Amino acid sequence: MLSRRTFLGLASLTILAACGGPRKPQLLRYDGPAVTQIQIYKAKRRMYLFSGQDIIKTYKISLGGNPVGPKRFEGDGRTPEGAYLIDRKNPNSGYHLSLGISYPDAHDVAYAESQGRKPGGDIFIHGRAGKHKGGGRDWTAGCIAVKDGQIEHIFAMVQIGTPVIIFP
Repeated sequence: MLSRRTFLGLASLTILAACGGPRKPQLLRYDGPAVTQIQIYKAKRRMYLFSGQDIIKTYKISLGGNPVGPKRFEGDGRTPEGAYLIDRKNPNSGYHLSLGISYPDAHDVAYAESQGRKPGGDIFIHGRAGKHKGGGRDWTAGCIAVKDGQIEHIFAMVQIGTPVIIFP
C-alpha cells in the first residue's frame, strides 16, 4: 500500500509531466453561421472567414519564408496565390491541426512542368504546435499559420469544399 507521502509525490509528478508535454488539439464544435469562403491577403498578413458577404472572423497569419510572389516550384518557400478549395482536414497534424489547400491545381502543375520543375504541394492552414513562437514573421515552407487556439476554432468552423482565395 502506498503511503500518503508517496501518493502525493507521484500525483505531483503526474501533474508536472502533463504541463510539460505538447498540448493535445481540442476538437471543438461550431454551431454558428456557415463559413462560405476564406480570403487570405498575404501583404496584410490577414485571413478572413466569410459567411456570405459578412466577415465572421479575422486572423493574423504567418506565411512562407519567401512571401512575395506566388508559389511556383517545390522548395521556393512561397505561399500560393489564386483560387483553391479546402480539400482535407488533418486532426493529427504535426502543426496542431491543419486544413489542406488544393494547391497545386492544373494550371500550377502545367506552369511548373513548362519550366522543367515540380510545383510542390502539401499547403495547409495550420497551427504552430507550440513551436515557432517568436520565430519571426514568416517561417513556414509555404503554408498559412495561425496560433494553436485559433486553428482549433477554424478547424471546427471550416468544412471540406470551402473556397479559399489567396491574394498577393
